[in-house]
Amino acid sequence: MLRAILAATVLLLAGCAQRGPAPAAESFSFALIGDVPYSTGAEPAFERMLQQIDDDPSIRFVLHAGDLKGSGEPCSDELLLRRLAQLQRVRTALVYAPGDNDWTDCHRASAGGHPPLERLAALRRLAYPDPGRSLGQAPLPLQSQPGFPENVQFTYGRVAFVALHVTGSNNGLEPWRAQTAMESHASSDEQQAAFRLREAAGLAWLAIAFERARADEAVGVVVLMHANPRFELPSGDARRAGFEAVIDALGRLAAGFGRPVLLLHGDGHLFRSDRPLADASPPAPNLRRVQVFGHPFMEWTRIDVDPGSAAVFSVSAGRRHDAIWG
Repeated sequence: MLRAILAATVLLLAGCAQRGPAPAAESFSFALIGDVPYSTGAEPAFERMLQQIDDDPSIRFVLHAGDLKGSGEPCSDELLLRRLAQLQRVRTALVYAPGDNDWTDCHRASAGGHPPLERLAALRRLAYPDPGRSLGQAPLPLQSQPGFPENVQFTYGRVAFVALHVTGSNNGLEPWRAQTAMESHASSDEQQAAFRLREAAGLAWLAIAFERARADEAVGVVVLMHANPRFELPSGDARRAGFEAVIDALGRLAAGFGRPVLLLHGDGHLFRSDRPLADASPPAPNLRRVQVFGHPFMEWTRIDVDPGSAAVFSVSAGRRHDAIWG
């Protein structure tokens, strides 16, 4: 199955080279948000933050790094549709990457005790109804990976963007709860198989994104995903088992690319900016990681892109609207 999906991916990208509307050398800005809203009570503040972004005419699109709901909120179609409707009303375009609260953690009793893969199927159906278009009132054209509509690519203003399905909860490897020992064994096998399929597809998609960036002479690459991949933990630590392969791929591909690479993610809920692979082997000092604010902070991050500068990316944190402590 995976071989067929990847073959279709290569054929699709070989035949299509979508571009966003920005002129090749034009500077532009976009907004980064994630891990909000986490409660019904936070929805009005979330709306006001989105309006604040909309009111800034320099913002061309919005990236949401995942977690449209709190871990204790119900994993229901009704809640998901209500949050997606908020994203859909954004003035520009919005690209959303799934978070762990959005499907894999739905096995938890506090979230309703749902089978995670059933919730993943629902998320793909509801959040990605048209895989060739982003959300928002002025959607961007996207390249979507066959079988994985959440994995997308697009180019804007000589910058290559790629969104990957990499979530918190150890990239979905946190054990799914079951009622009986027999159910637990079956669930574990199903979970491992689903993880391996999703991981392999994501790694192939990431490699294709960098290959396209080099072929197109992109000035930079932006990688969007939900998870904090736990760079600070040593290789082999079980707490980052779900991220080992993506960390290795990011370091190797960024080092080979040589130009600025921006990794954007959520999961940690506090702003963070560093160069976690500067001393890796091979070293990738050109990769900068930005972790976005999340609940209880209703803040967004502005990223300015200047294709003519050596750094390409400039990050402004703490675009505060409200702080929600409930």
